[in-house]
Amino acid sequence: MKILLLSLVLALGCAQEPQPEQDPSQLSGQWITHYIASSDIEKTKENAPFHIFMRSIAFGDDGTVTFHFFTKKDGVCEEFSVTGTKQEGNTYSVDYAGKNTFAVTYASDTALVTSAVNVDEEGKETVLTGLFGRGTETQVQDVERFKEQTRNKGIPEENIVDFISNDDCPAK
Repeated sequence: MKILLLSLVLALGCAQEPQPEQDPSQLSGQWITHYIASSDIEKTKENAPFHIFMRSIAFGDDGTVTFHFFTKKDGVCEEFSVTGTKQEGNTYSVDYAGKNTFAVTYASDTALVTSAVNVDEEGKETVLTGLFGRGTETQVQDVERFKEQTRNKGIPEENIVDFISNDDCPAK
């Protein structure tokens, strides 16, 4: 019985260890928005700047990251491409709807969980989390990672917006 309990404790301890740092260039490719949560729901509702439909993320060997995505204004999809630069601690600085600090906090073969802090033109700070997938299906463990991060950032679960069900912008 003691062996079984010890095995369980060790297994749980290993599961809590942070994953090793991944080469960002391996994360480049087609990604689509599944969910975004925000400390300010006004930033992610329809017609808002972070109501985005991601199409691809490209991490460059030169320390850049480029996002290709669509937003919708009054039901019309508008295409954007923005590039940011690598900062300390595997974060990226990106100018879009203000100044943003972006990081990938979890990656699997099929999902990216991200966090960002946006400081808009008026100086208001908004915390965002995102779940991006390679396809339209999500794995339960990826959604749980996203929700856990959202809670850890102090964002209520009711601020999670489902993008996959209303993405009708063009594919890349």
